[in-house]
Amino acid sequence: MKNNTIPFLIILLICSMANVVSAQTKATPVFKDGEAQIVKAFSNPENWIRHDLWVETEFDTDGDGKLDRMHVDVTRPNQTETETEGLKLPIIYESSPYYAGVASDVPGLFWDVNHELGAEAQERVHPEVIRVGERPIISNSQIKKWVPRGYIVVHSSSPGTGLSQGSPTVGGDNESLAPKAVIDWLNGRAKGYTTPYGTEIVSAYWSTGKVGMTGTSYNGTIPLAAATTGVDGLEAIIPVAPNTSYYHYYRSNGLVRSPSGYLGEDIDVLYDFIHSGDESKRAYSNKTIRDTEMKNGMDRITGDYNDFWASRDYLNDMKPMKAALLMSHGFNDWNVMPEHSYRIYKAAKEKGLPVQIYYHQDGHGGPPPMVLMNRWFTHFLHGVENDVEKDKKAWIVRENDSPNEPTSYADYPNPEAKLVRLHINAGGQKTGGLTLSKQTATMQEVLVDDASFSGDSLANLAESKHRLLYVTPTLTKDVHLSGLAKIHIKLASNKPAANLSIWLVSLPWNSNINSPITNNIITRGWADPQNSKSIRTSEPLVPGQFYDLSFDLQPDDQIIKKGQQIGLLIFSSDNQYTILPKAGTELTIDLNETTLELPVVGGEDLFKKAIH
Repeated sequence: MKNNTIPFLIILLICSMANVVSAQTKATPVFKDGEAQIVKAFSNPENWIRHDLWVETEFDTDGDGKLDRMHVDVTRPNQTETETEGLKLPIIYESSPYYAGVASDVPGLFWDVNHELGAEAQERVHPEVIRVGERPIISNSQIKKWVPRGYIVVHSSSPGTGLSQGSPTVGGDNESLAPKAVIDWLNGRAKGYTTPYGTEIVSAYWSTGKVGMTGTSYNGTIPLAAATTGVDGLEAIIPVAPNTSYYHYYRSNGLVRSPSGYLGEDIDVLYDFIHSGDESKRAYSNKTIRDTEMKNGMDRITGDYNDFWASRDYLNDMKPMKAALLMSHGFNDWNVMPEHSYRIYKAAKEKGLPVQIYYHQDGHGGPPPMVLMNRWFTHFLHGVENDVEKDKKAWIVRENDSPNEPTSYADYPNPEAKLVRLHINAGGQKTGGLTLSKQTATMQEVLVDDASFSGDSLANLAESKHRLLYVTPTLTKDVHLSGLAKIHIKLASNKPAANLSIWLVSLPWNSNINSPITNNIITRGWADPQNSKSIRTSEPLVPGQFYDLSFDLQPDDQIIKKGQQIGLLIFSSDNQYTILPKAGTELTIDLNETTLELPVVGGEDLFKKAIH
């Protein structure tokens, strides 16, 4: 009996030690300095588990009488399998309408902009998207960045794109409810299936239920859309250059205005561009969404804000939002302009949500530095106390600095910025003045619209009847602008409709093709004088009658160097952005009642020193 007992005890001891070693070698997320670190055991792509499924939503937007299902893919470390380590991890989630391909840029895809204001444009071409992609991988974005750091990455195609069912609506409610359904599935509240129409269930047993979303442009819009539903489990979002209002993307203060580089694009063009869903369902979606809802609501005649546009403005839907927000944008993004992020950041801050904003000086896109993103997700998804919520709220990349080396500020706009009101001195067809003192003599000046002249060329011309240019004295000190410049303008037109374009420029203009993007254009704005009372109401202009308009220019944070002059450029049609009527419309500007307010860090006292 004794001889048999000793080997048995040894075996028990060996097994116990093996279990201890096994427990010690299990892979888990690792954190240092408040950031999730790359874990070797999570880093081999050959060991990642990749699969796809369809998540059932609460809507039917393709008219087949069945609840739409969203196509979802999952990439996770093999340690999340029950038979290995059963590890549960939080989720980084990106959704997009672009994963399955987009329409070709065929002639006639965009609206013709060469017509008179208020006139109908000729009908455009409707291309068909040829769907691309293979199962089970919808996208490879985010996985190399986050899976090795102890996250699971999930993608989904938005409604009516790829293998996701439903109709694309470009900002409609289903584009908010679709990611909500995926997040509900990750928390065990919605059903996932192995096939589009089957009944075999897929569960997210490897999910902690904590989800963070990110993405750029349309992919950055969807995290905000999901957050406005107030869905439980969506803890934090990092939208990059998101479109937060389709009105602000395709209109500006009542004016029909295109995003940069896409003259003539509108919401129905984007619909055609992304509609890569089931070919057999496209006719229904085209008739219901594009040719009825959009056609009746988008209004390229007046450019007014209406209920159609209000339903696609996420600022109106923020009441339920509770996710922490790290916003990212470029000050020189003239596609999705910087106001899109600022308006949401401001509202989220007013709600008392955890917020940060990262602005760089480049164009469209550009995520925050990895350290900012990592700290954000580490705290809100892994629950690590790294005091990220106590960090400075604003991170601004200064001119010529690396995007990974932003300067921190207490907030945006800079709390030390105050509006400085500048008045107009005559001479704008050559170069008039921008001064702190108001002129007493009655002054009016006229410009003649001609869209064959670009804004760049008008800023460079020594003299032109097609624009008015007013400049400050040459700066003797640097001037830091932070926030929203405001234009107050009193004008009359000789026709019932006119475009109004405002550029704020830094002169002398640097024409070197390799000059930094921060040179020349400081910020811009556009407006329809017919909307002087409200962006919801257009009234034909009475020729010769003066109208008062006030509106913000795009947000900016820029240091204008000494030796430069700040210039206010006023012209009519902008051939990069607006409808382009025949030349000849005259705008008369009442200089006595026209002012520019600049958000100067240090206020009027600093500005006075900089112009003397």
